[in-house]
Amino acid sequence: MVTGLVQGGGPAGSRRRKAAMVVQLALSGGRPLPLDRLSEEAQIALARELATLNLVDQATLDDVAAEFAAELAGVALSAPSSLDAALKLLEGHISPAAAAALRDEHDRATGADPWPRVLALDPEDLRPIMDSESVEVCAVVLSKLPVAKAAQLLGLLPGERARRITYAISRTQAVSPAAVHRIGAALAETYGRAPAPAFADKAGRRLGAILNSSPAATREELLAYLRDEDPAFAEEVRRAIFTFRDLPQRVAVQDIAKVIRLVDPADLATALGAAIASGGALEAAAEFILAGISQRMATALREEMAERGTVPAEAAETAQGRVIAAIRAAADAGEIELRTAPETPP
Repeated sequence: MVTGLVQGGGPAGSRRRKAAMVVQLALSGGRPLPLDRLSEEAQIALARELATLNLVDQATLDDVAAEFAAELAGVALSAPSSLDAALKLLEGHISPAAAAALRDEHDRATGADPWPRVLALDPEDLRPIMDSESVEVCAVVLSKLPVAKAAQLLGLLPGERARRITYAISRTQAVSPAAVHRIGAALAETYGRAPAPAFADKAGRRLGAILNSSPAATREELLAYLRDEDPAFAEEVRRAIFTFRDLPQRVAVQDIAKVIRLVDPADLATALGAAIASGGALEAAAEFILAGISQRMATALREEMAERGTVPAEAAETAQGRVIAAIRAAADAGEIELRTAPETPP
């Protein structure tokens, strides 16, 4: 509403003066206002009007306050005041492609500087420009980039191409600002937005989630195959996998009590009993859980494990998978934070 008074129609001086009175009244009463949401011009105009406000009689202040209250009471909805604000409001609710198209439309309509969209690209995404465009255009791009990124991009190019582009930089001194703007606009239109990915997660994380729910034998067989074919990708997948044996490395001990309450007691006893009987990393994971809960609960679980005896392998794997699923659900809900899996030693 204050924005409307500052920027709305009617005699500018009158509306700005009323806005200054409302702002002064609110701030003097200890009520903070989000004035930083106003445009820079509006903030400056408001500050200047406040500086000349001086004394206001009670009758005038009462009239302005009543007018402001009446306008406020008549407002049923406050919508975004610009396409940029609307995009921020819709972020996550419309497709990335639609959002990109709208940002392009906004940039063209407002004459916004196109270069930030180009310069924000990774060197690998800038490579097509350097391969396809003229050496003069590539020299302009290289000149606009931060030094470190320009050096990184140059290192991706074949020697002859890199030499021709670096020589073309000597001719960029005569390029006019208008020409640089046109080059940036053309590059932003063609290359300025990386295509929206088909999948939200990286391939390693997606495959890791699949293998996480696969039988252990299948998981190990496929990981071994990946290590032979692509060790780097195999490591990415391995770090995305989170199984029962990974608990001590991925979960903080103080978070165990938070997540165990989400697990069915029968599944927990089955998972722990089978893990302790297996020994090794599984036993260490079970003891890690027992150390993170109350002594009374740990004792009760140990007694139940002793009564159950030997647990079939399939039932053990199912129960341990349910424990991990509960922990992942807690992490997805923000209740706990999983640690990053350590890298495999070379």
